[in-house]
Amino acid sequence: MEFLTTLTTNVPDGTADATVEDTRAREALRAAELVEQGHLLRLWRPPVEPGAWRTLGLWRAASETELKGILATLPLHKWMTVEITPLNPHPNDPATKKS
Repeated sequence: MEFLTTLTTNVPDGTADATVEDTRAREALRAAELVEQGHLLRLWRPPVEPGAWRTLGLWRAASETELKGILATLPLHKWMTVEITPLNPHPNDPATKKS
């Protein structure tokens, strides 16, 4: 099953820059692992206010419960608000049409 997520990250005031950079580096490594495992399909960064971090993601998991567990493994998760939207196939989806 596929899911659309909105991940909004709010780093607490006073967090050391080195901590933020280390956490972001670990986030990139974990994201690459999730790509390899077939869970993370796409990421987008929509326009946001300066200093705000928001990411839209397309994910694959067997269930929403599994996805929540996967997202909890992200190093930035401790600073995230997560919104999950389950996606069902649409009969007119061009990706499912054969040429």
